[in-house]
Amino acid sequence: MKRGQPALRLKRGRDAARNHPWIFKGDVADVSDVEPGAAVTVVDSAGRFVGRGFYNPRPALCCRVVTWADEPLDSALLERRLRSAVALRARGASDGPPALGRLVWSEADGLPGLVVDRYGPVLIVQCLTLGMARVRAAIADALARLLDDAPVFAADEDAAARLEGFEVVRGWIRGAGPETVEVDEDGVRFAVTLGTGHKTGLYLDQRENRVRIAGLAAGRDVLDAFCYTAGFAGHALRGGARRAVCIESSPEAIAAARRNLALNGLAARAEIQAVNVFDELRRLERAGARFGVIVLDPPPFARSRSAIPAASRGYKEINLRALRILEPGGHLLTFSCSHHVSDSLFEDICREAAADAHVRPRVVAHLTQSPDHPVLLNVPETHYLKGLHLQLP
Repeated sequence: MKRGQPALRLKRGRDAARNHPWIFKGDVADVSDVEPGAAVTVVDSAGRFVGRGFYNPRPALCCRVVTWADEPLDSALLERRLRSAVALRARGASDGPPALGRLVWSEADGLPGLVVDRYGPVLIVQCLTLGMARVRAAIADALARLLDDAPVFAADEDAAARLEGFEVVRGWIRGAGPETVEVDEDGVRFAVTLGTGHKTGLYLDQRENRVRIAGLAAGRDVLDAFCYTAGFAGHALRGGARRAVCIESSPEAIAAARRNLALNGLAARAEIQAVNVFDELRRLERAGARFGVIVLDPPPFARSRSAIPAASRGYKEINLRALRILEPGGHLLTFSCSHHVSDSLFEDICREAAADAHVRPRVVAHLTQSPDHPVLLNVPETHYLKGLHLQLP
């Protein structure tokens, strides 16, 4: 390490940073005076080089390693990582990455704290850390060079910005484009208003699972709980479902769901219930309702380890009710996007729900996030979406 270079020294025995990019305050012995969000060199307790990352003293997760090589953390490195991420999504295609999908998935692409999604002609950048927010302009310039000068829109999340201490940016940061873009997902069209809603506009991690439901829904009644903008319902109806009942409590999401259903000419066979999912599932059970396909895609119930017990009760409740209103031969696609709820725990919860519902479903498939949200073996946090496709006999 060069003399005078900002450095973060790890405590003795805290060597996780050699394999995992996250460094917490409890791992740090001392750190030189470095501007929040700036690059810092990480060294072990003996002063040996470990890596370089962006440092921020504000959150408990104070540093994320970007490179384990002794190289500058500069715009050239960022562009190399972006180029690799884009090439990964374009593999096997002659015309580049898909027109709809994730191009950069944070730690999984060696760019911790950065998300980049593509919606047709538009790129959406979301910064989750102060370090990435500080290099946002360089990222936008590099993306434009890599992807035919595509316009770049920033869509930061309030929670991440508050935690990290940077100002939320929502708007065009390079070029300009439409306020709303229409995208095609395997024959179903979605209108995405930039800068609104959850994630960057669509839950792109559910793409393969939405397509899966189209092959199950023909001639069936479908229940899409926590429907957001009616992604699952849209594919089910396009696949020949008799009708779809959508449950959603967010007025903004409901408006988008209505628009998407109308855009595909599916509104006449859809019913949207602006109610609480837990309450509505109980009501449907009391009413003796039956559905051939049910989707449970709730928001994260466990945002911390301390929330796991309450989250487990919530997951069990909705799965119990769903299994009780699922008709014989029917399909349940049930999900958890809480990283703290492991695959095995989620399966145990569903197993308990099935026992209490007095049913014996078979596991058709274990479900997960789309391949454009890659998972790193040494960073288990990159695997967060787990699901089960269950079918009653």
